[in-house]
Amino acid sequence: MSLEVEVRPPSPYRLPSYGGEDGVMRVERGVASRLLHVEERPVLVRAWEPDRGRVALRADAVDPGAVAAPTPAATEPAGEAGPAQLELALERMRFALGVDDDLAEFFQRFRRDPLLGPAIRRRLPLRPRRRPWPWEALAWAVVKQLIESGRAARIQRRIVGRWGSRLGSGRDSLRDVPAPALIAGRAPAELESMGLALKRAIALRAVAGDVAGGRCDLSSEDANRRLLATREIGSWTVQCLGLFGRGDPDSLPAGDLIYLKLVGRLARLGRRATIEEVEEFFAPYAPFRGLAATWLTAG
Repeated sequence: MSLEVEVRPPSPYRLPSYGGEDGVMRVERGVASRLLHVEERPVLVRAWEPDRGRVALRADAVDPGAVAAPTPAATEPAGEAGPAQLELALERMRFALGVDDDLAEFFQRFRRDPLLGPAIRRRLPLRPRRRPWPWEALAWAVVKQLIESGRAARIQRRIVGRWGSRLGSGRDSLRDVPAPALIAGRAPAELESMGLALKRAIALRAVAGDVAGGRCDLSSEDANRRLLATREIGSWTVQCLGLFGRGDPDSLPAGDLIYLKLVGRLARLGRRATIEEVEEFFAPYAPFRGLAATWLTAG
């Protein structure tokens, strides 16, 4: 079973040219491919640009028997995806790729800004690297805490390689990010062996358990209070969830090292900025602070 749609992005758009740090999305010859599990049913989603100003997306139901599970299943497989799962898979990939984002207000408001305007004009098709599911944004934010991006990417790939479901074999295989229930079932020492600090491993396991147990709905901002009550989960992690997992254009991960360095340079501080100084610097760009930071760092 398959489902295909065509989208005309309301703002200048271009598909990403690479899959991302964790390697779960592959981009080859202009086609972005991603394995998703929707209600535990595997779906292969592809996106491409048949022409300028048009994006096509196709979701294909995958035989569960063709997907290699990382651990023995505790229950019977959920079966093959149906129309509802295919529709949701397309919806989530449209969100992740940002094809439906109307950025006219953002562009109009800041196109003459002396700092942000040139960055916008240089990279009109830019989009934040969002995730199909909020869980992925949260998990990778925990992984990235207090470490440089290259090391975080290696940890992400190890986690995906160890516990991510796999479709295909060899270099052509696609993997999915491990589900919350699977991560919640790992011992902290197992997660630590992937390169995580023990405190971060415990935090990742804790939030995975809350999500898997239905105690934390990451799609809602109401989840922030519970997350912030978890040890080792701070405002930066929640802001990453907002920007990359919920698509909040005003969510600003102000404690990110790249922003601390950027504001320190742009404000001519002669040092890294503080979190408070980053928030003050981006305050004039509300309610698009997250987008403004994305464009400035990319430009």
